[in-house]
Amino acid sequence: MEIVFLISLALILQGREALGDHELLIHDYYKEQCPSAEEIVGRNVEIAVRKDPRMAASLLRMHFHDCFVMGCDASVLLDSYGNIVSEKQAVPNLNSLRGFKVIDKIKYLLEEACPLTVSCADILAMAARDAVLLRGGPRWKVKLGRRDSLKASLDGANQFIPTPNSSLETLISNFGQQGLDIEDLVTLSGSHTMGKARCLSFKQRLYDENQIERHDKYKRYTTFQKILHSICKQSGTDNVLAPLDSRTPARFDNHYFINLLEGYGLLGSDNVLINEDQEGDITKQLWAYASDQELFFASFVKSIIKMGNINVLTGNEGEIRRNCRFVNPLGS
Repeated sequence: MEIVFLISLALILQGREALGDHELLIHDYYKEQCPSAEEIVGRNVEIAVRKDPRMAASLLRMHFHDCFVMGCDASVLLDSYGNIVSEKQAVPNLNSLRGFKVIDKIKYLLEEACPLTVSCADILAMAARDAVLLRGGPRWKVKLGRRDSLKASLDGANQFIPTPNSSLETLISNFGQQGLDIEDLVTLSGSHTMGKARCLSFKQRLYDENQIERHDKYKRYTTFQKILHSICKQSGTDNVLAPLDSRTPARFDNHYFINLLEGYGLLGSDNVLINEDQEGDITKQLWAYASDQELFFASFVKSIIKMGNINVLTGNEGEIRRNCRFVNPLGS
């Protein structure tokens, strides 16, 4: 009996490390507290995406950038205020991450319906799911119950969010630090089947001779390179946009993987999945997804649920923010 008690006490003291935060998340978390929560999120994501189809990719990306810094805790939504320096100022986010006003509107409506009930972190998770579904992607149920961070990490955003020019080794390391494996890396890279990227994100490989030689050694990309050169001039086009998937830019499908295999990957961090795959295992996974969209969808659901569980705050940790941009005032 004493041994059982000691084991139970040890588990309690170890907290999330022993039990795993995600085990405290549940489906239908707001069923009693705020039954309209998921409907409010879904309706407003749909309005935003119909108005701007690119917003689907932006909301999915925001969830990704949030989870890779301290976990899925809505720290990415915090503005600079007091001793908080916003993650929005980090290199991967500055003048790039978008969709904050969509989240603001959803939060405002949820506060009207159910004050201090639905976390900003849960809004991000639900919005990402709904955005993918609206663009033709898979449906999945999101476990909820996340709470919001009381701080942000500018250094973490600069350090842990993969860059468009990351090497394969760096990508594997970035994902590994979040508890995500190589299969998750390849699968979640499939998010680049929709959305757009600024020329600044990939222009280096268009005009750097070493980059051109490395990415064009089979001479498969000549036409694609010419198209990209016409969009992204050597100067003055940093903020011009190009589709991540030139064939079906507004749909969530498996064309990202087909594009990579045919030499139409846009970002350097996309192309390294082939160019730096020494063992060939990643290329096999690319072929599998390119050949079977349902396989990709099933794998994507598994990986994004796994990502959405990274270091979540639950129970009495963090708070439920009134405004996603600021921590609650003391005493509120």
